[in-house]
Formats: sequence, C-alpha cells, structure tokens
Amino acid sequence: QVQVVESGGGLVQAGGSLRLSCAASGGTFSTYAMGWFRQARGPERVFVAAISWAGKITHYADSVKGRFTISKDNAKNTAYLQMNNLKPEDTAVYYCNAAPTVETMNERGTWGQGTQVTVSS
Repeated sequence: QVQVVESGGGLVQAGGSLRLSCAASGGTFSTYAMGWFRQARGPERVFVAAISWAGKITHYADSVKGRFTISKDNAKNTAYLQMNNLKPEDTAVYYCNAAPTVETMNERGTWGQGTQVTVSS
C-alpha cells in the first residue's frame, strides 16, 4: 500500500512562489496518478491539480490554471506542485493523493497528512 508525505508548505507574500513535494513509498510510484487537493475553512477538500500515472495528462482547477504546475518524477518517487503568483485565497492545507487513476482519487486514493500554505496580502 502506497504512503505519501507532503512537504514544502510555509508562509509567503502574495505574488510569491512555493513548491510542494509529495514523497511516496510502499508502492510502485510509476503506476499511480497523483493529485493535489486543498482545504481552507470549509469541511471539504477541493481539487487543485492532478497528473496521470505516466505524467502525460494534467488537470487543473480553473482557479489555479496558469499559476500552478503539477509534475511527477518517477525516478525519485515524488510528485510536485509548483505554485507561482500566489494569492491570499490560495491559503489552505494542501493534501497529496495517490490513486490508480485520476478519476478514483476520492474513492480509492491514499492521502497524506497535509502541509499548510499561508499567503499574506
């Protein structure tokens, strides 16, 4: 069973950048689709970005298109979320998800513990 651990969160000013990392272990990383979700004040985790197992197909929430980039390095068993031009509304706990496919992330994905991103205005 794959396990994932996020890192790279922190405090940044609006307009700044952060790169989140998601390190995976215990599974065949190259066969997993990877995703990022975030949870702000509400109870639900909201989709941010996802990448297919081969890394050839990416999906983004409209709110982050053009600012965030998801990638995965199968040699390092790590997925990344490069976040540029950050806005205060990006403030949230960011969670990594590993699943057999992008479509099954909510039902069958494995979640990390989350990493806090805070963007000051």
